Amino acid sequence: MSVATPPLGRRERQKQDKLARITAAASELFAKHGVDEVTTQQIADAADIGTGTLFLYAKTKGELLLLVQNAHYADALKRGRAAAMGELTAVDAVLALLGPVVECNRVQVDNGRTYLREMVFGDPSEPQHAAALDIVAQTEQAVADILVERAGIDAGEATTLARVISAIQFLELAASVNSDSTVPELLASTRAQVAAILPV
Repeated sequence: MSVATPPLGRRERQKQDKLARITAAASELFAKHGVDEVTTQQIADAADIGTGTLFLYAKTKGELLLLVQNAHYADALKRGRAAAMGELTAVDAVLALLGPVVECNRVQVDNGRTYLREMVFGDPSEPQHAAALDIVAQTEQAVADILVERAGIDAGEATTLARVISAIQFLELAASVNSDSTVPELLASTRAQVAAILPV
């Protein structure tokens, strides 16, 4: 017998509505202008709330970017998992998994690089940072699962290799030298590095 979830109260519905407006406003402004060119006042105005209210939901612009991007990255990971299922080799499956994540990161290059910086160097106890780190952990687990299933690698070694692959991906996406690289170029470079570290 399932237990029905009680309906949300008015206050909670209002909080969710404000969060949705903030997320939509930040997403639109960041995509149009880039995170560095947008002020919190612009986001508050677009969300039709006061800046004080905005800071109840996110204390910094970096947290706002995490709020926006986490949803995009979670969706990219979901698409990557589905794509990886159709691949036969470990390398092909790993690249199919990572492809949508790379594409997500490159929608707006500066936003993507700032997201990675915020994710790695931000406060892990802050909810949006914690959510971003959880997406990384899920991605690494998905890579490890592929390595176990497609390459027959021991689970412990697969976990280590997945973390190395995660580091490769981070460096490819965050490096200033790659700021003009296309998605296919980034994936080709990642493929070469992943193939080099996987046992034959």
